[in-house]
Amino acid sequence: MSKQKFVLEAATRANAGKGASRRLRRIAGSVPAILYGGDKAPANISIIHKDLAYVLENEAFFTSIVTLNVDGVAESAIIKDLQRHPAQPRLLHADFQRVFNDRPLHIKVPLHFLNEATAPGVKQGGVVAHIMTELEIACLPKDLPTYIEVDLAGLGLGHSVHISDLKLPEGVSSVSLGHGPAGDLAVVAIKMLKKGSDDAPAADAAAPAAAGKAAAKAPAAKAPAAKAPAKK
Repeated sequence: MSKQKFVLEAATRANAGKGASRRLRRIAGSVPAILYGGDKAPANISIIHKDLAYVLENEAFFTSIVTLNVDGVAESAIIKDLQRHPAQPRLLHADFQRVFNDRPLHIKVPLHFLNEATAPGVKQGGVVAHIMTELEIACLPKDLPTYIEVDLAGLGLGHSVHISDLKLPEGVSSVSLGHGPAGDLAVVAIKMLKKGSDDAPAADAAAPAAAGKAAAKAPAAKAPAAKAPAKK
């Protein structure tokens, strides 16, 4: 699979803390971020909000080596964490980790499921249950895939695909399988619909939602709010 190239312009920021970050977002239209890893000290940087928001629309960005031009000096990195505003389309903070060509990295990549509609188990009346939607892998930067394919072409009713069944690209290994047989987890399965239900998955999803509404009507007990660690 071909890899896209992502390049972002960044600048170092001298001031850290919540106040400085708020001013950076409000006045400069930038997102405060941090670049860490390797033998270098962590660097507080900023990235233009619209530039970062644009690349985030591409799924491949999250599993690609990104070139950060920090004050004109190129650094290779991957995005490790992203903080968004809970109610507005605004980015609040980003974490980037430096990567090096000769050092393996651990990263989660999305799973793309193929031939779901034509799987034998689906034709027999079953439904696909996605147990995992991403897989943590280990590889060198040059071997980093954008996604992992999961083929359901031969999957029958009552059967499942495990991590060991996946065809991983050359140079890529599963972190979970590295823990032994217990790490060979199920990825996807085809299950029979529950009797008396036309759409079992929808019914299962509705139950927690109904419980949530009932809980919302009940008076909530007050508890002291926990303080989250502040990001610079």
